[in-house]
Amino acid sequence: MADETGTDSPAGEQEEPRPGRFGRRRRRSAPTREEARRRLLSFGRFNPTRGQLVAAVLTAALGVALVAQARVTEEAGLQQLRETELVALLDDVTSRAESLGSEVRQLESDRERLLGDEGDEAAAQAAQERLEAYQILAGTVPAQGPGISILVADRGSVVTQTMLLDGIQELRDAGAEAIQVGTVRVVASTFVSTDEQGQVLLDAQVLGAPYTIKAIGDPHTLAGAMAIPGGFSDALRGAGATVTVVEADTVVIDALHEPIEHRYARPVPSTQAP
Repeated sequence: MADETGTDSPAGEQEEPRPGRFGRRRRRSAPTREEARRRLLSFGRFNPTRGQLVAAVLTAALGVALVAQARVTEEAGLQQLRETELVALLDDVTSRAESLGSEVRQLESDRERLLGDEGDEAAAQAAQERLEAYQILAGTVPAQGPGISILVADRGSVVTQTMLLDGIQELRDAGAEAIQVGTVRVVASTFVSTDEQGQVLLDAQVLGAPYTIKAIGDPHTLAGAMAIPGGFSDALRGAGATVTVVEADTVVIDALHEPIEHRYARPVPSTQAP
């Protein structure tokens, strides 16, 4: 049997019409089970190219390097310190922990006394102790206790206001409860400056050499803070001054600070619960 093109087609078979411009595409026959299995296996296979392998290796190496760098950065702060610095740091942390533990025990003892039968008397005593503590912080009363004395011989006038401020801050960080520089009591409002001749001033008072600094607190901790490499004493010695630190069981701070009347700050009125 001949088709329209003049070719014979086998009997019993009819050729499907070819898709024209607007005709439907020929429907493909469904794959066999074996073909479907091969296709699924081919989809699951990963055949990376050489470039992909190189990129993966570089990415993994970069990740390992970043993790290592992060660990080194975290540990560098302690690993780069010398033995004396680590010992001073450990002593400071130990002293702070003991101080906090003692404060907790004292607060617990005060609470038990206030809740006991002698609550009124204990409250009055606690109020008096707090008043004395505030007076020492304000510098309105003399103070005494264990601490250190620092003598700075400055023949070449190398002490600057920055050095003095750093020394005061280091003593405060080490737990000094009261500080006196020369004849000036150091309090929260104390400021360091210089005059026109370049002399160091503390609360607008001239500090003449040699400088004498007294601080009350744990003597060992305060002396350790003054011995930290790169700190107050190290900077002064590097500039040519001589620094002598003496630990003592009793240090007397007798300079007083005259409180000033605040022009702007006022206490917030207490509110009573309804």
